[in-house]
Amino acid sequence: MEISGYVPHGPSSSFSSFRAYLRALAQTPARLARRARSVSTSYDEMSGVRARSGSDMQKTLRWFDLVGLGVGGMVGAGVFVTTGHASRLYAGPAIVISYAIAGLCALLSAFCYTEFAVDMPVAGGAFSYLRVTFGEFSAFLTGANLVMDYVMSNAAVSRGFTAYLGTAIGVPAAKWRFTLSALPDGFNQIDVVAVVVVLTITLIICYSTRESSVLNMVLTAVHIIFIMFMVILGFCTGDWKNFTEPADPAHRAGFFPNGVSGVFNGASMVYLSYIGYDAVSTMAEEVKNPVKDIPIGVSGSVLLVTVLYCLMAASMSMLLPYDLIDPEAPFSAAFRGKWESNLIGAGASFGILTSLLVAMLGQARYMCVLGRSSVVPVWFARVHPKTSTPVNASAFLGLCECAYACNAWISQVHTHCPMSLFVVVWLVL
Repeated sequence: MEISGYVPHGPSSSFSSFRAYLRALAQTPARLARRARSVSTSYDEMSGVRARSGSDMQKTLRWFDLVGLGVGGMVGAGVFVTTGHASRLYAGPAIVISYAIAGLCALLSAFCYTEFAVDMPVAGGAFSYLRVTFGEFSAFLTGANLVMDYVMSNAAVSRGFTAYLGTAIGVPAAKWRFTLSALPDGFNQIDVVAVVVVLTITLIICYSTRESSVLNMVLTAVHIIFIMFMVILGFCTGDWKNFTEPADPAHRAGFFPNGVSGVFNGASMVYLSYIGYDAVSTMAEEVKNPVKDIPIGVSGSVLLVTVLYCLMAASMSMLLPYDLIDPEAPFSAAFRGKWESNLIGAGASFGILTSLLVAMLGQARYMCVLGRSSVVPVWFARVHPKTSTPVNASAFLGLCECAYACNAWISQVHTHCPMSLFVVVWLVL
């Protein structure tokens, strides 16, 4: 029986046997024509499609869990870099307003995610939303890109954890990596710490969503303490005149050295620091009261992060005139002292851990729903009856990230991996 053009898939999946695979391959043109236009419905996504996971994901999350996941996903190491670029090159001291504008834009986008998540509380996020509006082909392109983006970026971020941790304890990251002479120079350092971090987080998210949320809240709280300490230190030791006076009189002065256009250019750059709130929508299936908890969780996390970012930007602007800010390491250069640099490294390390945890939770849910929809093998959709988590998807993606995070040379492979490869795979499922 077909519902709204959707064709159910069961034992006759392309991967059920080698013969079935060859038969599906021969039928690729007809299957593409049929499935590319197929549109699901909210009822399908929450009933028949969801049932392919076997067991259900337990509803254990409340609004404060979602706020913690949103904050943990957004407040990573990115703010320690984007702030310097935006302030020095574009906004100047008005970087505070740039963060406020970017936060408003992120909040408006978060409202869209909230509306969909409340109406259709499933784990698919953007993939499921597109599947019921524009069809399966558009949804697959988005879902495949999101999964690839999560895997590649998480691998890179995990390698960054080694560098920030080294800064925090005063040990160069190079000493924690060993060299393979068989690989080219520049790509021959094996990062064991990054692999251990990814494996540990993978085990945690496989074990329990609730415990993952608790760990995220603890790490996020510690990270916020580090941030607030830096903010207070900046306000106490900084100078208010740095908001209007540059170090070099030849440079433009005032709170808006580059005018309104500079503020908006800075806002477009720092908006990247807000990426992460969308991962919260993938947890909708595990929320106890979606109608109440999701709006508070998603919008509340964006508002809280906006306040934190504005305070960080104001603190940095008080410590140094905008034309002395280091675009690459603004906070380290602003504090100058060794112990302050160690403090920033420690805070960024906790931020990386929380952003990794939230991103890996989100990527597993995307992969799970891709499996439910039969655009990848249904094996990825399985939810373990004891842990109530998508163990197969979590473990598979975690191992992929370990391979990418282990070596910088391996992490470059994705630049040569065409999207057409994933389209071909989809065609034969």
